Amino acid sequence: MSEQKLPQILTAQHIAKYLGILRRRVYELLQMSEEFGGIKCFQIGSSRRVDKEDFFKWIEKKKEA
Repeated sequence: MSEQKLPQILTAQHIAKYLGILRRRVYELLQMSEEFGGIKCFQIGSSRRVDKEDFFKWIEKKKEA
């Protein structure tokens, strides 16, 4: 899956497929604080969502570390 094909608002499934990791691991990253390596997210009801721009900023931070 390419960056262009991703929607503006991402689910754990989108992120898992893009990174090639388990969805369970994505949920762990969404629950972690950003200071400790977590992905910035927001909640809609009980669902967590990630802005596409925030997700790619997170990737860039990981590359720098």
